[in-house]
Amino acid sequence: MTGTIYVLNGPNLNLLGKRQPEIYGSETLADVEAAAVSQAKTHGLEVRFLQSNAEYQLIDWIHEAREQAVAIVINPAAYTHTSVAILDALNTFEGPVIEVHISNVHKREEFRQHSFVSLRADGVIAGCGTQGYLLAIDRVARLIATT
Repeated sequence: MTGTIYVLNGPNLNLLGKRQPEIYGSETLADVEAAAVSQAKTHGLEVRFLQSNAEYQLIDWIHEAREQAVAIVINPAAYTHTSVAILDALNTFEGPVIEVHISNVHKREEFRQHSFVSLRADGVIAGCGTQGYLLAIDRVARLIATT
C-alpha cells in the first residue's frame, strides 16, 4: 500500500501539552506527529502532518489533499462546531475522512456535542486521547485497502 494521509489539526492544537493538560494530556503536537508517522509507516503509508489556527488554511490544505492524499484525518478543534466551510471543503474530497477529537466531546459542554465535520466523516474517534490519531490511521489503512 502506498499513499499520503493528510493529518490536519485546527486551532490551539499547537499548544497541545501546554493548554489544559487535564483535558488534552501532556503530549505535544510534535509527539503526536512522530507517532502518526511511525504508525503510517507500518501500513506503507506516509503522513503530511499540518496545524493551523486559520480556517482558510485548513480549507486550502483540504483542497490540496484532493490531488495529493489518499485520505484525511482531521481534528478540526473548535471549527468542528462552527465551520460549514470546512464541511463544504471536505465534501469535495473523494477519499476517506476520519474525524478525531482528543477529549470525549460528548461529555463536555453542549455546544461541543455538535459537529459539522461528522456529516462528511467516514468515522469519528473521540475520547481516546492522542491515541485517536493512531486509531484513525489504522482505520484509513483498512478503508483504502478495500478500495
